[in-house]
Amino acid sequence: MNSRFAPIALMLPMLISSQAFAARGMDVRDMVNFDRVSEPTLSPDGKTVVYGLRKVDYEANKAKTGLWKQSLNSKQAPVRLTAEGFSVNSPTFSSDGAIVYFLSAKSGSMQLWKQSLAGGDAAQLSNYPLDIGSYKISPDGKSVAFNLEVFNDCNDLACTKKRLDDTAAAKVTGVLYDKIFIRHWDTWADGRRNQLFTASFSGDGKLSGEPKKITNGIDGDVPSKPFGDASEYAFSPDSKTIVFNARIAGKTEPWSTNFDLYSVAADGSTTPKNLTPENLAWDTGPVFSHDGKTLYYRAMKRATFEADRFGVMAMDLASGDKHEINAAWDRSADSLLLSADGKSLYTVTDDVGNHGLFAIDTATGAARKLVSNGTVSGFDIVGNTLVFARSTLTSPAQLFVGSSEGAKVKQISNFNADKLKDIAMGGYEQFNFKGWNNETVYGYVVKPANFDKNKKYPVAFLIHGGPQGSFGNNFHYRWNAQTYAGMGFAVVMIDFHGSTGYGQAFTDGISGDWGGKPLEDLQKGWAAALGKYSFLNGERACALGGSYGGYMVNWIAGNWQAPWKCLVSHSGVFDSRSMGYSTEELWFDEWEHKGTVYEKPESYEVSNPVNHVADWKVPMLVIHGQLDYRIPVEQGIGAFTALQRRGIDSQFLTFPDENHWILKPHNSVLWHDTVNAWLKKYTAE
Repeated sequence: MNSRFAPIALMLPMLISSQAFAARGMDVRDMVNFDRVSEPTLSPDGKTVVYGLRKVDYEANKAKTGLWKQSLNSKQAPVRLTAEGFSVNSPTFSSDGAIVYFLSAKSGSMQLWKQSLAGGDAAQLSNYPLDIGSYKISPDGKSVAFNLEVFNDCNDLACTKKRLDDTAAAKVTGVLYDKIFIRHWDTWADGRRNQLFTASFSGDGKLSGEPKKITNGIDGDVPSKPFGDASEYAFSPDSKTIVFNARIAGKTEPWSTNFDLYSVAADGSTTPKNLTPENLAWDTGPVFSHDGKTLYYRAMKRATFEADRFGVMAMDLASGDKHEINAAWDRSADSLLLSADGKSLYTVTDDVGNHGLFAIDTATGAARKLVSNGTVSGFDIVGNTLVFARSTLTSPAQLFVGSSEGAKVKQISNFNADKLKDIAMGGYEQFNFKGWNNETVYGYVVKPANFDKNKKYPVAFLIHGGPQGSFGNNFHYRWNAQTYAGMGFAVVMIDFHGSTGYGQAFTDGISGDWGGKPLEDLQKGWAAALGKYSFLNGERACALGGSYGGYMVNWIAGNWQAPWKCLVSHSGVFDSRSMGYSTEELWFDEWEHKGTVYEKPESYEVSNPVNHVADWKVPMLVIHGQLDYRIPVEQGIGAFTALQRRGIDSQFLTFPDENHWILKPHNSVLWHDTVNAWLKKYTAE
């Protein structure tokens, strides 16, 4: 695929003259090779930030993340902390700031390591036969909590390792199930569960001996799969207690969102105690007050709804009394960080097309916006020092530092400077219009790179997934507006009813109405964009989206064909009825359609794309990963079969080794090349 660009590279020197160099638009190859910053972590004195920096080895088709450090009180350049060849994650400082802990698979499996902040060689601290998934160091620095994936009926780690080895060596490959999940996200179930363990540091600083399992009796994953992390469990300030969240599996796991908080002795001497049995919805993200008397956490109110608002709760641990501290703030809180004085909880959340940082007063629940424009992807606060990573539609994430009140913010990094210097980004603007029921709806328009106000441009109309989500002001690595702007397209994105960041009622608007209010918003948003931005060529436009966006493309194919020269459906629902029997996370479909397929068949059929195939006529590119169990690949195959049978120009791009998302660098390039070629074919003048 690279050969198509070789002539351009050869011609570049000829284009450079005494005149100013004309920057080019961004290509997908630029995007996949950008360095990505993550997990900014402050030292206990607030003077040094350690962060992860992901670098791509494009030829090897993989990426590695190393740790870097940067002084906040000097002009010293960032220094690489971990050696070349290490790929690491989850940096954590020791209480004195001298040591940085992290996870790495350098030894062949994911284990706990440490590195002196001053430099030197990294030291491996654990050597278990299984991978550590996440960890937390106790406040007293004497022990660590971590999760391992084990068979719950095994008495030690060796038992799990032997069972896995025996299965791998067996000539019989059949697997017998008696309950679902049989598969989840991109993995088939093998009987193992994430469980929490603790271990103490020995005199040499290493973890030795068999770790102590502390989640005994918990038939569930701690942390949750597939995306749970260390934010789902916490040590008490005295290091004696751990609180974690878990959903009991039983026979109901695929249609349950009932996560509860459990308390257990850190040494495993007690049985886990359920702290939130009365709430049948999602409780998660425990954070102790500094005196250990109050537990803060996030909670939803409606069972089986994965996109309900997360309110911030406070629990008196002596009495068990609970109350929501921020009931008047109509936003859904992400993971929480408590200020040094205990008066504020910091969190990030979607907010009117951005993903900003807020401080919530623990006494009154009042929320203060500290960082607004763009998407905050990671942050840390020590004392009065705030450090965060933020991206926008025109910039990959950079590091910023400021006060804990969001004041005096300044950029302290310049990642990808050499890669960005010759790239022109398309400018962007947020706009709003009257959508369904005359309610205000927001969207973004992104101009092509090297925009000329006297020209009209073809349009890529991007539709986000979720459906409770938002593209927003973000430098996305799967749906990046600049990959289209760089190819000469203008981009329009609409946060239709169902999107997050506009209040829970707005988010709720999509449930039970996938093809109604959202479609009306998209239609009115398209009309509003055309009316406001004269450079949009409405006669040369294609609509594309993934997940729910792919569903909407399939719905548009039968219900709104007029504006579109072509369509792109990635991992989209084609037949809502069959989807309700083949997806793994049944709580999602059953909430969105108000019941099971057999209880509410009419709900699944009212906005079912398969019922409108007879009206399909617009050329469509269909894309699907074969490891996608959220929306199984048969949905994509079904759409492509319908297109082919109707004689509509169509293509099917599939990836045997990808899930709901296309993640591998070379696969991402192929995805974008195929999509861009499809768009250019049908929008050419």
